[in-house]
Amino acid sequence: MTTSRAGRHAGIVTLLLLVLAAALTPTSSSAAGGDWWDPVARPAPDSRIGVTGEPFKGTDSAGRVRGFVDAHNHIMSNEAFGGRLICGKAFSEKGIADALKDCPEHYPDGSLAVFDFITGGGDGRHDPDGWPTFADWPAHDSLTHQQNYYAWIERAWRGGQRVLVNDLVTNGVICSVYFFKDRSCDEMTSIRLQARLTYRMQDYVDAMYGGPGKGWFRVVTDSAQAREVIEQGKLAVVLGVETSEPFGCKMILDVAQCDRDDIDAGLDELYGLGVRSMFLCHKFDNALCGVRFDSGALGTAINVGQFLSTGTFWRTEPCTGPQHDNPIGLASAPAAEKHLPEGVEVPSYDADARCNVRGLTGLGEYAVRGMMKRGMMLEIDHMSVKAVGRVLDLFESASYPGVLSSHSWMDLNWTERVYRLGGFTAQYMNGSERFVTEAGRTERLRDAYGVGYGFGTDMNGVGGWPAPRGKDAPNPVTYPYRSVDGGSVLDRQTTGQRTWDLNTDGAAHYGLVPDWIEDIRRVGGQHVVDDLFRGAESYLTTWGATERHRPAANLARGAEATASSAEWNPFTSYAPARAVDGDQGTRWASDWSDGQWLRLDLGAVHRIGRVTLDWERAYGSSYRIDVSPDGTDWRTVWSTTAGDGGLDTAVFTPVEARQVRVVGLGRGTRYGYSLHEVGVHAR
Repeated sequence: MTTSRAGRHAGIVTLLLLVLAAALTPTSSSAAGGDWWDPVARPAPDSRIGVTGEPFKGTDSAGRVRGFVDAHNHIMSNEAFGGRLICGKAFSEKGIADALKDCPEHYPDGSLAVFDFITGGGDGRHDPDGWPTFADWPAHDSLTHQQNYYAWIERAWRGGQRVLVNDLVTNGVICSVYFFKDRSCDEMTSIRLQARLTYRMQDYVDAMYGGPGKGWFRVVTDSAQAREVIEQGKLAVVLGVETSEPFGCKMILDVAQCDRDDIDAGLDELYGLGVRSMFLCHKFDNALCGVRFDSGALGTAINVGQFLSTGTFWRTEPCTGPQHDNPIGLASAPAAEKHLPEGVEVPSYDADARCNVRGLTGLGEYAVRGMMKRGMMLEIDHMSVKAVGRVLDLFESASYPGVLSSHSWMDLNWTERVYRLGGFTAQYMNGSERFVTEAGRTERLRDAYGVGYGFGTDMNGVGGWPAPRGKDAPNPVTYPYRSVDGGSVLDRQTTGQRTWDLNTDGAAHYGLVPDWIEDIRRVGGQHVVDDLFRGAESYLTTWGATERHRPAANLARGAEATASSAEWNPFTSYAPARAVDGDQGTRWASDWSDGQWLRLDLGAVHRIGRVTLDWERAYGSSYRIDVSPDGTDWRTVWSTTAGDGGLDTAVFTPVEARQVRVVGLGRGTRYGYSLHEVGVHAR
């Protein structure tokens, strides 16, 4: 049989087309002999992962999940701040070349990368090309380029991470003053978009693995679902919120721009989006709470933003306890200060006045109680110490465990109070040496409370990440190395034409998180990494306890109340019953002398072990709590000589009692004793 020359040419062309199609078409796992962790259809071209071996599944012998937890990340922050502050995307249906490209104004040489030189100094110039060369970004000190490409997160998952908190983030003021933007600066609009895109990223990964529910990136909305995902060997992704004006609750000239209805509607909406943790204030004082200051030139720039947002600069006062906010500092920030009105200057601050005068406002307390009703976890990083103190008082009064410190921004003196409540703490992604030192400072507490540890990478969060220790540093990361569980091998990570090495590049992007953990192991020892590997279990323990929490019955509500005295006022009643009427706006107030008491009759004998006292400004610095089964035989179950006002919680060995008496022994002010509410609980 013979074939014509044209026929032969057609056959050759057809064969070449088939070969080309095979080269460009994603290969199925079954065809490639892949396993469950390999995608059926990864886009081509794409980043390499640099990991071999099966991701671990299941629980340990005690039924606990295993794995690392990143409690603070910003996968979608390229959509925030007007859409042009963080350049590049976490994923794109158009492929990696579209996802990992610079902002338009950064071309051709970065000369218009304004935020780069505001935050990093120099002139901001850089090679804008991402894929495939990545000559200048991502980098540990580049604050404006995407670090959370999905394949880099995949590498972290393969390296042992099992929980990732994606904090939806933005800032309306930064958006409004930044030169480049392509969308509205409304904060809630950005939050909604970022939530939608997180679910779209889940769909994007699912499509690679054969359909809905099959991918490793799983958005979860309760702790049981998270445990199930982790037991399957996948990554549980939790939605949080970190923004400066949640629910539109900004403040202008000390006047709140929101009300309780706004807060309820906002919390309901966020919960419906799947958000389970959030900050109530961030960077700028708002109608809910005062913030923990930033320092240096960045602090000055943010203080300018505070003025532009609220009409007031930060105000400070001497601290009343060992906790304090960050020093503001006097460094100038000319690029920011030029936005101030003519004649307005950033004030100077007394070095002995380190605390924000603004704490948790009445609206803020309403929001905290609203989060408690919905079983949400509250992030206390970025809150002023005055605000955090009140939050912890509220949580202690209700035995509420849902408190998080996710990236080293609370005063470290609060750590034990957080653990005592059942909360969770994580450390910022510092360099390995600093991370190990700080982990050692709190190791005793973790051992005492039997908890694991977390880290907060804050990637895409404009914070800066670990620099390289250098190729000549002692005990560097040696490639390849084994994952903590021992089941996988990790080599240097390559994307396009660029290969990263933690020793010389630092933590340039999210794919280097496992390398950073290996560096921690080499610098600090296996025990530090073991604490981190218990992080997922501890985070889910806090979350689960938060979901299961139910308010204990207040046995004092509506109880018969009598007192040694009641301050007389022709317009307002300060009768004893006002301390048990369930209204935070009323109060009992005594005469202005010591030796005053308030007595409650619970109506029957109950087993009690916790009493809460919400003081007005006229508080007891020294007082005791007595109980009696019959109003005749009294005994003291709790006392203090260090009362400082606010909301006190007295916990004692449970006793049988019908009557409870608060006896004032020393006043904290020249006035009498005054209580908004007294609560009595079984425990």
